[in-house]
Amino acid sequence: MRKLYDWVDERLDITPIWRDIADHEVPEHVNPAHHFSAFVYCFGGLTFFITVIQILSGMFLTMYYVPDVENAWKSVYYLQNEVAFGEIVRGMHHWGASLVIVMMFLHTLRVFFTGSYKKPRELNWIVGVLIFCVMLGLGFTGYLLPWDMKALFATKVGLEIAGSVPFIGDLIKVLLAGDDTIIGAQTLTRFFAIHVFFLPAALFVLLAVHFIMIRRQGISGPL
Repeated sequence: MRKLYDWVDERLDITPIWRDIADHEVPEHVNPAHHFSAFVYCFGGLTFFITVIQILSGMFLTMYYVPDVENAWKSVYYLQNEVAFGEIVRGMHHWGASLVIVMMFLHTLRVFFTGSYKKPRELNWIVGVLIFCVMLGLGFTGYLLPWDMKALFATKVGLEIAGSVPFIGDLIKVLLAGDDTIIGAQTLTRFFAIHVFFLPAALFVLLAVHFIMIRRQGISGPL
């Protein structure tokens, strides 16, 4: 492993980059050995860890999922019952979708109650809220993909809520569903595209901005 690292470092000079990332002093108030309350500062890292699991498990699921009304449920059934470890991976993705929202909510509460959203971190707070919205969007769009009755009726309720937004509600509903009268093939295709392409792209950009600002501004102080 060391020889491989030296070989890459000789050609790309990655050591200064790695040292800039790794050689970062951690404040004493986030060290659980000194402060019991420091564990609340782990919520952000745990949220990112679960997000990585969601990305990896989602990549595995897309290898078998077929986003059309004839084969969507069949592909999920095949994945869960015929593919090796498919049930485990789908279970990780299913429960991880709920857990990542819970952890992000706890992380948001920690940031709010410790005042970490204040100057000079206002922009990072805004980015964090946008990440939260993207995560909620991922949860909503992913719920329809199994194409069962529960997903169908839950999505119908969600679209009705979106349609109740003043002035632009009908536009949002048609944009998501493809049709303002029925949830069908266009709806499934659009939800799949939004879930797999558009929202993950936005998430990657927002996470990069979030981490860059954390790196520049450092970890916030205690309450």
